[in-house]
Parts: sequence; structure tokens; C-alpha cells
Amino acid sequence: MKDTILGPNAIEWLGTSYRTILSTADTGGAMSILDTVSPAGSGPPRHIHHDADETFILLSGDAEFWLEGDRFTRGPGDTVFVPRGAEHTFRVVSDTPSRHMIVFTPGGFEGFFAEMAAGAFRIPQDMPAIAESGTRHHLSFTGPPLATTDGNPT
Repeated sequence: MKDTILGPNAIEWLGTSYRTILSTADTGGAMSILDTVSPAGSGPPRHIHHDADETFILLSGDAEFWLEGDRFTRGPGDTVFVPRGAEHTFRVVSDTPSRHMIVFTPGGFEGFFAEMAAGAFRIPQDMPAIAESGTRHHLSFTGPPLATTDGNPT
């Protein structure tokens, strides 16, 4: 495990640090909460969590969200709720990293990030293995990451 801004118990995958602050085991499966720091320009491919709601609480930095075709930007102090089954993604649009809490209800998705960090999987090179793990965690990928203003994907 890498010692990051989130401390020695954080894991890192593709430049984003993740620290589980409330695990599925801690809540009897009810929820999990992760403290994350994502670098400027970063963001995942479009995806759907089939079994969990996802709530973002932005602490620093700005992020553009894409939620079922709607695009909007949120910053420190803002929240974004993504209901289970909703196609979504985000991209950090500030020049600085975005620190945000992510709440999954029910819990369990923190295992996906642990698998990705342990395997050091890359996007797009390792998408078959990433998608396989996603399936085990009730996640499917549906499209590319958000594009930058110059039209290139992030």
C-alpha cells in the first residue's frame, strides 16, 4: 500500500487514491464509504452500478458529471446522487485534484477498487479483466470517459 495524502492504508489505481473509511463489513452490508483523491483530468469510463446507489460528496476540486445524458459541474460542498441502474461518469475539470467521499448503498463495491489496485490494471489495455471484475461487483461499462474540451478522451 502506498503512503498518499489519504495515509498509509490508501490504495492507488490509475493515479487515484482510495481509502475505505467505512467498510461493508463494518455496516453489515448496508453501505461503504470511500475517501478518494482523483488527479486533474481523470475519470472513469461510463458505467452502471446495477445493485447500488452512489453518492459523491465533493471536498475539493471541481468535477464534471455525466448522468444519463445530463452534464453538470459540481465543486467543494456539493453532492451528486446516482441511483442504482443509472448510466454515469465524471471527470475532474479543475487544475487541482478532486477529493471526494463516495457512499455506496448497499456496500461491497470497495472490493472492485482493491482488485484493480492489486492487478495494476490499465484502461483501455486491460478492459477485459476490468470488465470481468466489474461483472463480479455488479458493474457494467457502457461507454468511454468524458472527453476533454479538445475532443480527446481523458
